[in-house]
Amino acid sequence: MQSRPSQKEVVMKALRVAVIGVGSISGIYLDNLTQVFQGLEIAGVCDLIPERALSAQEKYGLARVYDNMFEAFEDPTVDIILNLTRPYQHFEVSRLALEHGKHVYTEKPLGITMEEGNALVELARKRGLVIAGAPDTFLGAGLQSCRKYIDAGMIGQPLGAAAFMICRGHETWHPDPDFYYQPGGGPMLDMGPYYITALVSLLGPVSRLVSASKRSFDSRLITSQPHAGTDIQVNTDTYIAGTMQFQSGVIGTIFTTFDVYYPRQDRLEIYGGEGTLVLPDPNYFGGPIQVFRPESGKVEELPLLFDYQDNSRGLGLADMAAALNTGRQIRAGMEQVHHVLEILTGFEESARTGAWLDLATSCARPEPMKKAELRGQLD
Repeated sequence: MQSRPSQKEVVMKALRVAVIGVGSISGIYLDNLTQVFQGLEIAGVCDLIPERALSAQEKYGLARVYDNMFEAFEDPTVDIILNLTRPYQHFEVSRLALEHGKHVYTEKPLGITMEEGNALVELARKRGLVIAGAPDTFLGAGLQSCRKYIDAGMIGQPLGAAAFMICRGHETWHPDPDFYYQPGGGPMLDMGPYYITALVSLLGPVSRLVSASKRSFDSRLITSQPHAGTDIQVNTDTYIAGTMQFQSGVIGTIFTTFDVYYPRQDRLEIYGGEGTLVLPDPNYFGGPIQVFRPESGKVEELPLLFDYQDNSRGLGLADMAAALNTGRQIRAGMEQVHHVLEILTGFEESARTGAWLDLATSCARPEPMKKAELRGQLD
């Protein structure tokens, strides 16, 4: 007679994930989910271009290619849907997955409007499910080390923060740049999630915000293949400056643009009463950390104190699986991605109305990461 599994064996079972969307970002997810992170199994993959899914199946030795996403949603062995579709597709794919009783982990952003985000959160709560999401870079070695330094008082009481994402756009290098200049695109919804998520995870939720924005150019000429020579009509703002008042009293600013030339893309700083912390690019998991304090009068580099400094996309999904198994809070959880979406879309609303916007959502700072004895094993 087969013995009954122990409670620990039942609780710590590997959760099965179906991947919807096998575009360029899927490669690093599949690398990490099959080679690094424990507690997960890939049940199968699905893409509108079948050849992509078949290629992924062959490369990673996956069990199944779904003919369409509904096959994945109806697979009784699947616990979590990993939504790697384009941003304007996130809402419908996530909604249908939740309707079919699956937990969801989605690439950023949660949706392209606050109405979409509200509907997904309401549906997840109604069904007793969770929807978590990227970016998960704040769980990496760089920003987790920054959190430890801030919480330990390295710069004293945080007073302010500033974030900059500056580039000339995507039309000179991206194979299909049109989307970035349409509603749901733009620099704030495209890159803002990395910066806002980093700040919220380090400093807590935002209570209100104000912004100004514009479209510097009516059209953009594509010079990258395969659409070189084609004009893009710009239908979203591409130069956005915002100010945030955090519940803690910290005042933060963010500037994102696809319009200007600048020698570097990122800048992220937190100012305290006893010093300034220069953070790594929040688009990455690692990177240098610098501190400036009056005792030395110079900028000094600080060591990384945590794991996952290389490209660890999928870390948030692995954390979600561990949390579902143990009952703890998900670090890249529903309240955080919902709050971040309200901040991102709030800048657009404030720029349109010319007024401060009081936010309706909030979230607790996620628990800091813990160092595991085995790489890929999360608490």
